[in-house]
Amino acid sequence: MLDKPRTSATVLLPTADRSLERYQLSVPKNFPDKITRPLNRVALAAAHMVADPFVDNDPWLSNAIDWDRTMAYRDYLWGLGLGVAEAMDTAQRGMGLDWAGALDLIKRSVKQAKATPGAVVFSGAGTDHLDPAEAKSVDDVIRAYEMQFEAIEAVGGRIILMASRALAKVARSPDDYGRVYDRILSQSAQPVIIHWLGDMFDPALAGYWGSANVDAAMDTAVDAINRNAAKVDGVKISLLDKDKEIAMRRRLNKAVKMYTGDDFNYAELIAGDEQGYSHALLGIFDAIAPAAAGALSALADNDLKTFHDIFAPTVPLSRHIFKAPTRFYKTGVVFVAYLNGHQDHFTMVGGQESTRSTQHLAELFRLADKAGILRDPEQAASRMATVMASRGIGV
Repeated sequence: MLDKPRTSATVLLPTADRSLERYQLSVPKNFPDKITRPLNRVALAAAHMVADPFVDNDPWLSNAIDWDRTMAYRDYLWGLGLGVAEAMDTAQRGMGLDWAGALDLIKRSVKQAKATPGAVVFSGAGTDHLDPAEAKSVDDVIRAYEMQFEAIEAVGGRIILMASRALAKVARSPDDYGRVYDRILSQSAQPVIIHWLGDMFDPALAGYWGSANVDAAMDTAVDAINRNAAKVDGVKISLLDKDKEIAMRRRLNKAVKMYTGDDFNYAELIAGDEQGYSHALLGIFDAIAPAAAGALSALADNDLKTFHDIFAPTVPLSRHIFKAPTRFYKTGVVFVAYLNGHQDHFTMVGGQESTRSTQHLAELFRLADKAGILRDPEQAASRMATVMASRGIGV
């Protein structure tokens, strides 16, 4: 196989043996500017949030959000033809973004989507305003969900029913989960997307659905979803286990979509098999949005070769960004946005830019280059050099 064409852009990067290499960037791939035909998969990108580095605050304790850049990124995703999953884990929900900030973000996104032809947005409703330490009963959890549902539906938002740390704490049996989901779904104004977030993303959700055994937990989840199928648009499963996703997909009511949340195996899960396929609700789509638009357009044309050719080099990048501790993947997503010029700084709410090592960022840069997603190599090299210098590389 021939080497990819190279640019003149270079940057000094650390290697695993503690030496330095002069890395030369490749020519970026030519992805489409917009999806121009109907897709045969629903595609939602869980969007990140842009911090405001000019606010004099305590990042570990309070939010400072650059609303102009945050909303511009939603416009960018909609402009490519992707939908937006708002105020989710990728937006640092529960890791820097509290409920008050999330509701502000949701209101802005729903309003902007209504003014944007074809824009789709679903927004996360959870119980994160309820401190799990203060939750005493399942009824407390139900009231917390009801409050967030009411607030989002009041502004015309579609809902993603997020997993609840408080429910994981107070539930004493699988029946408690069934009771909560039956009650909340029965009241929803429109069909919702249910999110099963694994404990690799949030350790506080260990044992969700009433069991540490995933198969037993899946039994409870499938039962709750299928008996409420009329109120469920789909389910996003984020367990990073393709076999578990496929098994659950085959058990769902035919009216209920499976949205893959598997940032390790999304290409093959979206492509599907003879028994079905998954739609997409992915954090990695934030970072690889143009590639996702190109791959999904090819799939709609039944061009599986181009679909896999585009996605194949993005998978190693995604697996690196989402490597354990997986909950720190947001750092990689924001870093790609910085490299690609969507924000002028590598600063995050909650100081989360510090959660990944210099070596991790260097390898991320190499993999992003190989995937062809660094749209301006000179700019990316310059910005990478700035970050490396701040960490003692090349100074």
